[in-house]
Amino acid sequence: MGMGIAAFRSVGSLAALGAAILALSACATPEARTRAALERTGLSRPVSACMASRMVDRLSLVQLQRLGRLGKLQQAGSFDEFLRRTRALGDPEILGVVSSSGLICAVRN
Repeated sequence: MGMGIAAFRSVGSLAALGAAILALSACATPEARTRAALERTGLSRPVSACMASRMVDRLSLVQLQRLGRLGKLQQAGSFDEFLRRTRALGDPEILGVVSSSGLICAVRN
């Protein structure tokens, strides 16, 4: 009977470990957060995914966070509106990366 309790504790420990690993794997990466923010501004999934990949490689985390806050606004509805909002951030590097990424990704997708 003692082994049964020990086995149960091991299974419980494994379950807890599995739950912890699952929770950690669900943490969003900067690319996933950027993609989600772009989607919330009204861009399509393929374009958002393409742009997020390019932007994460070219912008700092602080710049990505500033850009991510745009996603908390109501949907942009068009890329022109999204660019207008991006321009309003006052960061020429963000605007350049977003503009070039948008153009490249729109052509690819």
